[in-house]
Amino acid sequence: MTNAPSLALRVTVLLTAAQIPAFVFAWIVMFVLGLANVGGFNASFDEMASVRVTALVDNSLARGEDGLGKIEPTRGLQLEMQRVPGLLFAVFDPVRMRPLAGSSPKLVSKLASLAEIRADHLHFTMGDDQWPGSSGHMMFRKTPIGLMQVALYGQKFRPEDIFFSLKNDLAWVSAYLIVGMLTTVGVAWIVVRRGLTPLRAIVGEVARIDMNSLRQRLPTSGVPVEIAPLVEGMNEALMRLDAGVERQRRFTANAAHELRTPLAIMRARLENAKASTLKSELLGEASQLRSIVEQMLVAARLTEGQTTLDQSIDLERSVRQIVSNFLPLAMDCNRFIDFESSGASMLVRGNQRAIDCVVTNLIDNALRAEPKDGTIVVRVDDDGIVAIIDHGEGVAPALREMVFEAFWRKTETTSGTGLGLAIAKEIMDAHGGRIWVEDTPGGGATFKIALTLSQ
Repeated sequence: MTNAPSLALRVTVLLTAAQIPAFVFAWIVMFVLGLANVGGFNASFDEMASVRVTALVDNSLARGEDGLGKIEPTRGLQLEMQRVPGLLFAVFDPVRMRPLAGSSPKLVSKLASLAEIRADHLHFTMGDDQWPGSSGHMMFRKTPIGLMQVALYGQKFRPEDIFFSLKNDLAWVSAYLIVGMLTTVGVAWIVVRRGLTPLRAIVGEVARIDMNSLRQRLPTSGVPVEIAPLVEGMNEALMRLDAGVERQRRFTANAAHELRTPLAIMRARLENAKASTLKSELLGEASQLRSIVEQMLVAARLTEGQTTLDQSIDLERSVRQIVSNFLPLAMDCNRFIDFESSGASMLVRGNQRAIDCVVTNLIDNALRAEPKDGTIVVRVDDDGIVAIIDHGEGVAPALREMVFEAFWRKTETTSGTGLGLAIAKEIMDAHGGRIWVEDTPGGGATFKIALTLSQ
């Protein structure tokens, strides 16, 4: 599964990016309100032209040989003056308090006294102009020849003025916009992360659910309404899954229970039959079937919680007894069993019957794998590990995980059901233990189980 981008990161980026179109939308709304003269808003299309025309005036400023500023209309300003005959412009030197050469005399005469006020930004009307709806403005600005007070009057709108006006306003508020974006990033990240806390808690609950805890349901209290349907859907799925698994477990337990009696009868009849090679083989097969059925029944009871896992078991004594029970069968099959241990009592925690089933299955498998006249070794170590060692074909490294899967067999002609090791692993998992396979020095397989020592 590829790592998807963080939801918190995506939401934060989207909220941050949304501020630019939001600013444009707000700008359009304010302009429309200005056109309608709603409240304190006042705007006109001709007012938009001031940005473009002011830039034309700025580009026309130069200093003469005497060092004084003057207006020398560029080609662009000249074309604008031809397009708008009523265009007036004037530039005032704030130091000398005088207009620059080239300023419109009419505009200078009207604004000469106002230039001394040093207004940062001033809107004005002239003559018969109606207010609101002024078409003149004067402001201080940095020009190619320094800080000047530039005044315009009578500019006329062109379609591209929308772009110039928006660009100018965006540049003017860029500092506020950047600060706002950074603030949004921080606040959105914190808020989204905190808002996802219930979802992370649910993820933790889901991670703890396994086949033995399907009855558990995800908490719905405090869950945001946006993800509540997801949680409810997962709870319904868990309910259906729990019901299905419960049916399978009941079927397995019932089947195992029903098989015990006919297997016991079959084994009793075989034991009373005349000695023969067929009898020995059938007894071996019956022993394996009985072992698997016992494991199925024990595993079903463990998963149903019908039996305890906190019994204190003398592992050395228990395994020794199982080996003793196998000796007659081993001799009938022309195999031998060696038992090795320190002889000291060793207590482990678990279920007696379940552990006996696992050891029985492993010894039975080892006897089948061991060549005739060979000897398997059953060893109990002081650290709670039981090893069952055979000298057969062994298990290739690539297959050491697969042998514990249900119904796995090396080949189609391999005897057995492919259930014994899978059930043994399920029982060991329920005990919090381990089961694994290693190579036997000189050839063969060594199956080991590890159990928790009693305190």
